[in-house]
Amino acid sequence: MIIASDRPQKIARLVALMDERCAPAVSLTTAESLSWLFDGARVTVPYGGAPVCSAIVDSDGSCLVTAYANEAERLLAEELGPGVEVRAVPWHRPLPAPGRGVLREDEHLATMRRLRASLLPGERARYASLGRDVARSVSAQLREVSPHESEHDLAARLLHAIAAAGAEPVVVLAAGEARGEVPHPLPTAAALGRRAMAVVGARRQGLVANLTRWVSFDGPPSADVEARLREVEADAFAATRPGRPLGEVLADIAAAYEQHGFGADAWQAHHQGGPTGYLGRDPKATPGATDRVQSGQAFAWNPWVPGAKLEDTVIVDRSGIEVLTSDPEWPAAEVHGIPRPLTLLRA
Repeated sequence: MIIASDRPQKIARLVALMDERCAPAVSLTTAESLSWLFDGARVTVPYGGAPVCSAIVDSDGSCLVTAYANEAERLLAEELGPGVEVRAVPWHRPLPAPGRGVLREDEHLATMRRLRASLLPGERARYASLGRDVARSVSAQLREVSPHESEHDLAARLLHAIAAAGAEPVVVLAAGEARGEVPHPLPTAAALGRRAMAVVGARRQGLVANLTRWVSFDGPPSADVEARLREVEADAFAATRPGRPLGEVLADIAAAYEQHGFGADAWQAHHQGGPTGYLGRDPKATPGATDRVQSGQAFAWNPWVPGAKLEDTVIVDRSGIEVLTSDPEWPAAEVHGIPRPLTLLRA
């Protein structure tokens, strides 16, 4: 499937910013913004490493990329697309700083988050494809995993699932029955036992799909706890309305824990997630956060209590919630009209 580039609309957003700030150009230096502008270009070499290039966009819409000499040809041929001028600099020197008057991204991070937030048609198509592929690939691995395998084994399966979807790992967590109460269970050699949790963050073409799934080898888990946590998540979805500050949304989520019987401070036991897209959390929702929800923005809320967690990547529109990381073959229940994943029961 060929997806048209959204770059002209992104450049238009940058030019509007320059007009607003009376600046001649803007400098992009983070992996998330470079990948955003260049339709998902891979601009780092180590996963999570520093970019190997930077970009200057002028007020006339032209773009100059400065890249290390050992990366320039690959970027031009495989990542950046047409209409981009690339200037090479020696690999052993730092990328040059922008000139006077140029808007520096590192001084306007919140503004750049705002420009990235509302996803354009090409981005949404890439995201929907990624979410579907990752969800199905993870499902396939969890249908095969054994209770005798270790958390390391499960993590290896999840890494395989990510690679099979043509993506790169951002987060891989695995918890067996002894560690289901750990908020961020980095994998260990412990056996999975009677139930396991799998958490994945996978990046493809710049965008990150986040999901959490549970599998049980010993019958269904506590239906009451899971059902009440699904109601907390439903309240999180309902609270995520365009125009609202993230801090207000988080306050509603915090109140939902108490409303559904988890206690007033339950939300403080683990972060609740937040906007996603070109970062796993862009940004993480915190009390008092002023970033506003935008129509067409991606979110990954992750309500958590000891032994239970929910997480999927969704897009918020004025018309409602679209779940990206869904697998129609995975067991699910409708919660206020939205299908939500259940624990996979294995014999």
